[in-house]
Amino acid sequence: MTDVARSYLYVPGDRADLLHKAPGRDADALVLDLEDAVALARKEQARETVAAHLRNAPVGVAHWVRINSDQVEADLAVLTATVVGIWVPKAEPELLDEVDRGLLVAERRLGLPERTFRVVALIETARGALACAQVAAAPRVLRLGIGEADLAGELGLQPDADRTEFAAIRSQVVVASAAARITPPVGPVETLLHDPERLERTSRALLRQGFRARSAVHPGQLATINGVFTPTTEEVSTARRILDALERAERDGSGVAVDDQGRMVDRAVVRSAAEILSRAGASPHSSPGRDYAAP
Repeated sequence: MTDVARSYLYVPGDRADLLHKAPGRDADALVLDLEDAVALARKEQARETVAAHLRNAPVGVAHWVRINSDQVEADLAVLTATVVGIWVPKAEPELLDEVDRGLLVAERRLGLPERTFRVVALIETARGALACAQVAAAPRVLRLGIGEADLAGELGLQPDADRTEFAAIRSQVVVASAAARITPPVGPVETLLHDPERLERTSRALLRQGFRARSAVHPGQLATINGVFTPTTEEVSTARRILDALERAERDGSGVAVDDQGRMVDRAVVRSAAEILSRAGASPHSSPGRDYAAP
């Protein structure tokens, strides 16, 4: 598991067998789902199953719970101290206020410090999209996500294969995240489960657009997602050379940094290089021989 998750695997909350297997998968984090993956008639069963699983959750696995927007109090009752936080579908400012109050109650129940539980807020409604900046700046929000199936239904969109109709909203989510100085957002799921080429292509598009993670609905998608959102050895090496050039310029007092390829290094380039090293789990001074490519 990386410090900043690249992949989140949804696990149906009413399937004890899948919950048991999920920690052995390659996901950076698990999202125990009480919402879309669970039929209405099985919501209570899912809460009982998730609560039982979390009471014995393995150490070292990042567990999240996706709640129902209309069943906040009941869903938050499943939380234990082993949970990182919750995913909030159809996130809007008023709902996040309700969630914040409910999480405070849960923290007191569990004897945890205030604001222990974090939130991934999913932009899935027109009101949520319009209030994206406010959602990103809400207390507890670690990062945003986007639910394009819900948005398509509400907005009357008919997306093409590359979902180009969502370009403006995706950009809005990325800009709001950067402005709020929270972790870059999580990309939407790929619902075609047996098309790895499409999964890689659409994941790389999300990476270029400013997303730094993606959710998955099947374990078979995880290797591709992790690979796309992990910087390659070459990217890490280039980023380290850029920061080395900056250090040399600062030592020499020249005021102008040039890397070993003869390219001028300005502040924007340095920020991009530092971001790559951060995603790779590297520091500017870590061993240059380490391979950061995904396994």
